[in-house]
Amino acid sequence: MEKKMRPGTLCVQAGYKAKNGEPIELPIIQSTTFKYDDSDEMAKLFDLEKEGYFYTRLQNPTNDAVAAKIAALEGGVGAVLTSSGQAANFYALFNICQAGDHFVTSNEIYGGTYNLFGVTMKKLGIECTFVSPTATEEEILAAFRPNTKALFGETITNPGCAVLDIEKFARIAHKNGVPLIIDNTFPTPVNCRPFEWGADIVTHSTTKYMDGMATQVGGAVVDSGNFDWLQHAEKFPGLCTPDESYHGLTYVKAFGKMGYTTKLVAQLMRDLGSIPAPQNSFLLNLGLQTLHLRMAQHCSNAQRVAEFLHDSPKVAWVHYSGLKDDPYHELAQKYLPNGSCGVIAFGLKGDRATAIKWMDSLEMINIVTHVADARTCVLHPASHTHRQLSDEQLREAGVAPDLIRLSVGIEDVEDILDDIKQALEKI
Repeated sequence: MEKKMRPGTLCVQAGYKAKNGEPIELPIIQSTTFKYDDSDEMAKLFDLEKEGYFYTRLQNPTNDAVAAKIAALEGGVGAVLTSSGQAANFYALFNICQAGDHFVTSNEIYGGTYNLFGVTMKKLGIECTFVSPTATEEEILAAFRPNTKALFGETITNPGCAVLDIEKFARIAHKNGVPLIIDNTFPTPVNCRPFEWGADIVTHSTTKYMDGMATQVGGAVVDSGNFDWLQHAEKFPGLCTPDESYHGLTYVKAFGKMGYTTKLVAQLMRDLGSIPAPQNSFLLNLGLQTLHLRMAQHCSNAQRVAEFLHDSPKVAWVHYSGLKDDPYHELAQKYLPNGSCGVIAFGLKGDRATAIKWMDSLEMINIVTHVADARTCVLHPASHTHRQLSDEQLREAGVAPDLIRLSVGIEDVEDILDDIKQALEKI
């Protein structure tokens, strides 16, 4: 029934359905553990022979209901919530990679993810090769090795606002017998469902548009159920051979299309944690209920703001795929026909001090280390989120040193424009 519902209905209804006399709103099951009268029943839960709850680090009814809603929105077979978007990206890859393995990733990704992949995971013995998403298929294919286990990209890059050619990346991944993992945070499944274009696994920072109110930090990993792990069993022993730490269970043989998410929970969550609190999942669900309405307003407002910036003599450049002369406009028409998101990247004529002065002159728009919020927010990545990167590294990550990331909110667009205008008059 849920699969037949349209996105707006799924935002409100999916994941939890109240029974007779039960609360209409998803309850917060704020408990670490769950009681059973029968010891054998508890043993079957630990052996994954029976479904149920016994410890919130592994499963919790509130968390699972929200995960089910996100899976329904993306069109996936299952999802797992994590404590942050960073944790989601790490788990999505670590679920199929181990020391000695390698993956290929677009270099135009969020700065925190860039550091996670290029520095932290390297310390765990997992290497990656960064490639330009605009490189030819042959150039990207050349980055693959015999031990490559995945290809990664962002639907819309943070903060550069480039649009990924998902079908091209899916084709390259599948030629090499590996899954395509897509971070779909910015468009959300309301505006793009990467599984429909060949992606296999989707991740989200639910902190962003899905929450929309800056109330919780969270993430999600969603599996399409489409990748045939057994066909490439030699590449993915963790999924396709017995797990001695779990009674010799072989995940994809025991759980079929749910093998990937089951392993993520039974093995990674068991050992590493990184779960969201049920209270956070409750707050996330409140945000999801209005996601389809907010995304439409974000996109409408951002289009107006992007057009104003595009025509301003004080603005050097603007990247927003809704603009007809944007280099990613054609890809956006294909993958994001209903709108992209509310985030605009632009640069002012001048230097880094010019950007800082403009930001400091804003009155309503908030300078925050956040994006994709109901409130309009602004950030200068080179001075803030990406300040650990050199100018050369910034450019490699698709971030110009003068780039300003403007996250257009859902306020009245005329008030947003008024604030931008008065700040521009002061530079």
